[in-house]
Amino acid sequence: MLITLACSSKIETNQNDASPAAQMPPPPTPQASVQPTSSIPNLQAELLDHKDSTTAFAIGTFDFKNYTYELPRGWQNPDGSTEITLINGKVAPVETNTNDKMDDAAKAAAKAERRIGLSYVATKYFDVTGDGEDEAVVVLKIETGGSAIPQVAYVFTWKAGKPELIWPFRTGDRADGGLKNVFAENGMFVVELYGQDRFLLGEIETGKITDDVEQLCCPTSFTRSAYMWNGRNFLMQGKRLTFLTADRNAAPIENLGDKTNNPQKSKK
Repeated sequence: MLITLACSSKIETNQNDASPAAQMPPPPTPQASVQPTSSIPNLQAELLDHKDSTTAFAIGTFDFKNYTYELPRGWQNPDGSTEITLINGKVAPVETNTNDKMDDAAKAAAKAERRIGLSYVATKYFDVTGDGEDEAVVVLKIETGGSAIPQVAYVFTWKAGKPELIWPFRTGDRADGGLKNVFAENGMFVVELYGQDRFLLGEIETGKITDDVEQLCCPTSFTRSAYMWNGRNFLMQGKRLTFLTADRNAAPIENLGDKTNNPQKSKK
């Protein structure tokens, strides 16, 4: 009997004591892994969205993907030609190679065969001349055979049943003055270029201001400038506004280049 009670007591004690394994929490439920997103922004997102991509006016029926464009300043072909014709939205560049084994005449002949290419990006429609009808802003990418992404925009009005070019302008390469967006606001034509205080002077974009150095892929700022049509030209109106791409609610800096390049003026 004593042996039996002792065994019973031992078994009962072992059943009541919690083992270390019983005190451990259950293993966590596996969670789905989150894939990191690309840190390189899509700099063409606004140009490629559907806003202002159609119009009821006649200019909206024209085929700008098959049309002859004049090349912008600084992008003429070696043979001096100043026009280029898109076919189905594209014309490929012509590249030729040179090497040290070639004589000067052969090198010159090879370089003379090079041609700039173009590819269609988008067309935006809105009234920027105040005539009550939409104009077309055609955006093309200059194809050089390299990795650069310079662009050119053509502003067309509709006259005598066909498009009439009233302003061509070129833009830079991504963060270096590249085209961010175009739109109409308060009767003016608004252009946004990536970079600090980057705007248009005639047919070309301005250069960098002091200390505006960043990766081409990832601009940290952009500049908004507005232009008014006077019947012959688009003239800048108001101040140039530089915004932060990461915080568009932050107050913009006005005419930043004037202050950066002229410290005495910025103190006034």
